[in-house]
Amino acid sequence: MKWSLNELSSYQDAPLSVTEKLDLEKDLLDRYPKYILSVDPVTVSAHVFYDSGNVIVNAKVTGKMVVPSSRSLDPVNVDLDFNINEVYVKDEYNLKKYEELGDVAFLIENQKIDFDKSVADNIILQIPMHILSPQEEEGKEMPEGSFWKVISEQEYNNPKAEDKTVDPRLAKLKDYFK
Repeated sequence: MKWSLNELSSYQDAPLSVTEKLDLEKDLLDRYPKYILSVDPVTVSAHVFYDSGNVIVNAKVTGKMVVPSSRSLDPVNVDLDFNINEVYVKDEYNLKKYEELGDVAFLIENQKIDFDKSVADNIILQIPMHILSPQEEEGKEMPEGSFWKVISEQEYNNPKAEDKTVDPRLAKLKDYFK
């Protein structure tokens, strides 16, 4: 989804409405190979408004991606369903005006808007910080190695009685500061 300002200037009375499927998998995997395993083509429905050289884009993105579990690195499916509202401005003055209003604003470079890049950036923002596979959510055993294992928060807060036993040689020290 790339638009030139000349093309958009003809949509002053009514917005440009576009629905496209974008295949952004290669770009996303090149940029974030550790955090994204795959991305299906996403559907983007956008309404583009032209206003005195500034462009306002309201878009809805839907699709699916696969990311690694934050616990075991098993693949986990994530549904994408989010909105993008952005403003593209022609000069610094308008940039400051929109930033003061709290809107996300970007300068237009070379009289063109590359909305594919914005969609890819927003997909990256949708990656959850903490995600578990369905098996892990059901209580699958935690991963462990030779001298380590992952424990639940409940196990951490409530240690077992065997962990509380004191070496008999040190038992006499408990009365030392009385």
